[in-house]
Amino acid sequence: MPRHTLGILLLIIVTCIWGSTFAIVKTLGETLAPQVLIAWRFLIGTLATLPLLLLWRPGPATQPAEQRPRSLWKDGLLVGVWLVVGYGTQTVALHTTSANRAAFITALSVVLVPLWQALVSRKPLGTALWGAVALAVSGLALLSWEGGALVIGDLWALACALSYAGFILTLERTAKHHAALPFTLIQLACVTGLAWLWALLSGASLWPPAAQWPGLLYLGVAATTVTTLLQTLGQRWVSAAEASLIYALEPVTASLFSFVLIGERVGLRGLFGGSLVVIATVLSQWGSSVEEVEAANPPHAPHGQTIPEAERQPADS
Repeated sequence: MPRHTLGILLLIIVTCIWGSTFAIVKTLGETLAPQVLIAWRFLIGTLATLPLLLLWRPGPATQPAEQRPRSLWKDGLLVGVWLVVGYGTQTVALHTTSANRAAFITALSVVLVPLWQALVSRKPLGTALWGAVALAVSGLALLSWEGGALVIGDLWALACALSYAGFILTLERTAKHHAALPFTLIQLACVTGLAWLWALLSGASLWPPAAQWPGLLYLGVAATTVTTLLQTLGQRWVSAAEASLIYALEPVTASLFSFVLIGERVGLRGLFGGSLVVIATVLSQWGSSVEEVEAANPPHAPHGQTIPEAERQPADS
C-alpha cells in the first residue's frame, strides 16, 4: 500500500475514534472537573505508550529523512502545548453545550488551517476560502439558532477550533523530523505534566469515581495513545490541508455516536447548519488544493517566449 494511501486510512480511523469521544467526555464531565479528566486521560495514555517504546526497535525504514534528535523535546513540548489547550477548551465546552454542537463548532478548525496559512504568508484570500468562511459562519448561526443564543460552551468550542488548527500546522512541520513513537510519547508526557499542574493548582478532587474508570481507560488508550500515534504517523505522509479535509468527518461521526450513546438528536436547523460547516471544510480545502497546483505550475509564455524576470512570481509568494 502506498504510504500516502496508508496515511489517509490512518487519519480516517483517528477521526472515527475522535467522533466517539464527545459523548464520553460529556458524560464523564458531569462528575469530573475538566483539568482532572485531561490529567488522568493523558497519564493513562502516557503509561500505555511506555511498553510500546520498550519493544520498539528503530530500523532504517522507520527513520525520517531529516532527523533532528536534539529538537525532540522542544518540538514535543510545542505540540503538547497546542494539545493541552485544545483538549482543555473542548472539555470545558462540553460542560455547557451539546456534544454534537461542540463537534460541529470544533470542525471549524478545518477552515481555520488554510485561513491561518494565508494570513501567515500574507497572501490574499481566494474566492473559495472566502466562500468557506461565509458558509462556516452561516452554519454556526444556524446551529446557534436551533439551541438558542450562543452559550459560553460554544465560545470554548471556538477556542478549541483555533487551537487545534495551530496543532495541525505545528504537527505537519515537526512530525517529519522525528520517529513517530518517541515523538508521540514526548507529546503525551508534555500534556500530562501540564494537565496535572493545572489540576493540582485548581484544588479540584483528583480521584475519579469507580464508575468513570472504563471511560477514562478508553479515552486514555484508544482515543489518546492510539490516535496520537496514528496521527503523528499519518501526517508524515499526508499534508496539513489533506489531513484537515479528513478531519471534516469528525462532527458527522460525533453526531452518530452522541445519538447512540447519550440519545442526543440534531434538529432540522442543526442538521442544515452542521451540513454547511462540513461543506465549508471541503470548500476551504478544495480552494487550498487549487492554489497549490497553480503555485506549482507557474504560467508559461506563448510560443516558447520567455517570461520577463520582473513578471515571474515565486511559488511560495
